[in-house]
Amino acid sequence: MSELITDMPKKRKLLKEMILHLHKGEAPETVQKELAKLLGEVPYGLVVGIEQELIQEGLPTEEVLKLCDIHGKALKGIIDLKGAKSAMDGHPIDTFKKENSELAVLTGRIRNLINDISNTDKEKEAELSLYLKELRLMLNSLFDVDKHYRRKENLLFPYLEKKGITGPPTVMWGKHDETRALLKAANTTVKSLQRQENLTAEQVKEALSSTILKAMDAVEEMIYKEEQILFPTSMDKLNDSEWYSIYLESPEIGFCLYDPKQEWKPSGIEEQEELELQGGKIRLPSGTFTVEELISVLNTLPFDITFVDKDDKVRYFTQGKERIFDRNRSILGRKVQMCHPPSSVHVVEKILADFHSGKKDSEAFWLNLKGKFIHIEYFAVRDKNKSYIGTLEVTQDLTDKRNLAGERRLMSN
Repeated sequence: MSELITDMPKKRKLLKEMILHLHKGEAPETVQKELAKLLGEVPYGLVVGIEQELIQEGLPTEEVLKLCDIHGKALKGIIDLKGAKSAMDGHPIDTFKKENSELAVLTGRIRNLINDISNTDKEKEAELSLYLKELRLMLNSLFDVDKHYRRKENLLFPYLEKKGITGPPTVMWGKHDETRALLKAANTTVKSLQRQENLTAEQVKEALSSTILKAMDAVEEMIYKEEQILFPTSMDKLNDSEWYSIYLESPEIGFCLYDPKQEWKPSGIEEQEELELQGGKIRLPSGTFTVEELISVLNTLPFDITFVDKDDKVRYFTQGKERIFDRNRSILGRKVQMCHPPSSVHVVEKILADFHSGKKDSEAFWLNLKGKFIHIEYFAVRDKNKSYIGTLEVTQDLTDKRNLAGERRLMSN
């Protein structure tokens, strides 16, 4: 057996040559065996540096993007993470990783469901519609990965680019777009199958294997690239102040399948000012609040509020002591239609369409839930020019108030 190459310049040269062989069509399995034989493990930082170098030397970004997955296969299992920094609870990288764990669980569940569909007996093909409904719900949840990608694109990548790392973020962004397209195609396929009658398990299996399984592969391969290369490199390159900026801005985009509970603030970092005006106060036409006062007032309201912006994305919800319906920050930035089961999406879309057009300004529903009388009302939110800027959902438990009779004046005992 050949002696392992330990000299770093020689390692770098050999790895670069091997990657170029991949671009010329050599099988990734062959290259992987040769790399493992000659290099043992490949330091994660070396991979980023060589990819950046190749792009700077003229290898088209489109070509790197095209063969990115082949690189991943060739390097799988031989990336050396020794010396990589760990992230504390609540750190942006910790959140990214916990989101990845949830994504991996979800893609696994989708694969299991597709396997169940593939093994459906002819006698049970009538159940395919139920499988497809469940699959559609899971895909809706998987679309949350868009927020994971957008936090990378809009918060993390700009800092890497400032450090001179421009190629890999560009390539990774391209892979994000490919994954988004695959997920949209998968959703379209499932919707098309749901409209068809007398489907066989074989027909469903064939349709899904060409779309959904490719989407699952794309999501899972990105998880590997992030955790083996991107995240360790980012931990090396960014300082605490930069990470704290990312941490503070992350809720604006939202989180993916995971709601971070742990607050994080690195030591020695000055607290960044909240969005306040004039002497630490938020000044409104009818008065002022501090940020703490405003948060506390909203969370003290005896009903739940959720605000959806003009683009139908969830932007805010109150966090009172006893919520009627669960909410967590993973829904922030998500299309409100995706927060409802397919059976009721048409109702949500009708309400929003009427609010957008100005046909209606409110819509109310009420129901009995676990012995409580729940009232839900939607209000169109309009600016001073009467232009639609969002929808406010107000949910309250009216059980006790519904039973009131007579009167109780302010001075009554």
